[in-house]
Amino acid sequence: MLKLNSREIIAKRIAQELKEGDVVNLGVGIPTLVASFLEDKTVYFQSENGLIGMGPPPASEELDIDLIDAGKNPTTLAKGAALFHSADSFAMIRGGHVDAAILGTLQVDRHGEIANWAVPNQPILGVGGAMDLVVGAKKLIVAATLFTKNDSPKLVEKLTYKSTGERKADLFVTEYAAFTFSEEGIKVIDLYGDLTIDELSEKLSLPLVSEIQTIK
Repeated sequence: MLKLNSREIIAKRIAQELKEGDVVNLGVGIPTLVASFLEDKTVYFQSENGLIGMGPPPASEELDIDLIDAGKNPTTLAKGAALFHSADSFAMIRGGHVDAAILGTLQVDRHGEIANWAVPNQPILGVGGAMDLVVGAKKLIVAATLFTKNDSPKLVEKLTYKSTGERKADLFVTEYAAFTFSEEGIKVIDLYGDLTIDELSEKLSLPLVSEIQTIK
């Protein structure tokens, strides 16, 4: 069996959260890998540029330069897919018809608020569909490695990047653990990396509460 890298570990864990028949919006980066770990579940991937029923990335001979996802990456159409105006796509998001949004992030604070669209002193086109997805999706799942390349935590006491919206993440999945958020604090619901909860707490400089369910 091939060993999964950090990004694949995150994507596989998130795939376990999706239910048969879910309509799911995938952000760029790690979220796009989730489709590879669905196994036998049928999930309908939605892209805010006007597509539901997004398939896997195309082989070179299948490439259609006019068929792209929201991140401008080439994609394919699954059986039964539909194309429509981006205004209809955002009406779908804002109307609460997306079961889950899976977004990458730069930071998550101790309450679950995310910052995923703007890096200080770097040019960027704008927040895009992120703020609509944060508000409109029934469930918000965040996918990111727990530390930056410089070993700085992405799970922080207070955001230092611009917030995407007041809506809090329902689940934050990293390569070490899966986290939820409540008034009681940051809860670890699943631990699968090579660090203990105490070691994670020390590296993050944040208190963590164990809510790992032990199967008897």
